[in-house]
Amino acid sequence: MSKVNVALIQPGEEQAWDDYVRVASDATFFHLSGWKRVIEKAFGHRTFYLLARRDGAVTGVLPLTHVKSLLFGNSLISNAFCVYGGTVASDAEAAGALEAEAVKIAMREKVDCIEFRSVNPARPDWLRKPNLYVTFRKAIYSDVDANMKAIPRKQRAMVRKAISNGLTSQCDSGVERLHDIYAHSVRNLGTPVFSRRYFQMLKDEFGDACDIVTVLHGAKPVASVLNFYFRDEVLPYYGGGISEARELAANDFLYWEVMRRACERGLKLFDFGRSKVGTGAYNFKRNWGFEPTPLTYEFRLIEAGRIPDVNPLNPKFQAFIALWRRLPVPLTKLLGPPIVRGIG
Repeated sequence: MSKVNVALIQPGEEQAWDDYVRVASDATFFHLSGWKRVIEKAFGHRTFYLLARRDGAVTGVLPLTHVKSLLFGNSLISNAFCVYGGTVASDAEAAGALEAEAVKIAMREKVDCIEFRSVNPARPDWLRKPNLYVTFRKAIYSDVDANMKAIPRKQRAMVRKAISNGLTSQCDSGVERLHDIYAHSVRNLGTPVFSRRYFQMLKDEFGDACDIVTVLHGAKPVASVLNFYFRDEVLPYYGGGISEARELAANDFLYWEVMRRACERGLKLFDFGRSKVGTGAYNFKRNWGFEPTPLTYEFRLIEAGRIPDVNPLNPKFQAFIALWRRLPVPLTKLLGPPIVRGIG
């Protein structure tokens, strides 16, 4: 067998990268090469997208982002601003060659650590952050009514309440309504908001593989979510609702509409995304009948002595979160993007 060659992706190789990702069983939407362009333009981070080849044929990929921040540390992440990542390879030799190159880059850049956002554990000699994140994935039936009946009774009642409230949904061509609603939502959670420019870049980069569903009460937008589409699955990703959304059951209706539309498109899987164990989002997804699957995020320490703890449950961030919740939304839109770019 010929030797594996690993090198940084070069201009013109994006199609070969994406063709491999779209058929590799372990690959995800967040392994697509478009993330390299979005992350570099939206956040200014350096990326190292490693491509493995044997005899000219692609045998593996590893997207890496160097996130360096005075507040949140210095890490090489696969993949930053994404819930999944890590090595995708056809064989152990290709995987080993990709990861060896990642370690070389990490040592050269003197990062604190390498972080692979893997779904399953694969590196017994790396450290892990246990019992923090889970993902929720469930099959979509081919019939709309069957999907409604599969929702547990209490949650189904919330969806029917939303329908009785006269809520409707639209697919937006622009990001303005999404960004405004999302900014209100994450401000209330104490989390910095992404820039509107970032959302527009995602929409522009991924085209038909990305859409926005917005829920209206009359003419007023009350909830919205940006969705990704990969193979036969839908991934609601950035979403939220304004204060009236809870009373109207608008968030319940929002995700039902995403599921209904995905069903009508013939998709097979609903990926409800990552949540922290024990949070409101975690409980909300359980109420839909989704069962959590632990995510195994793996770390290779380089300069740091321990795994970084950059998450809102860390007690040292509580004062900041409490302050952020009191800020006017327009101010959070101004201050949020420079902060959130360092979190990754």
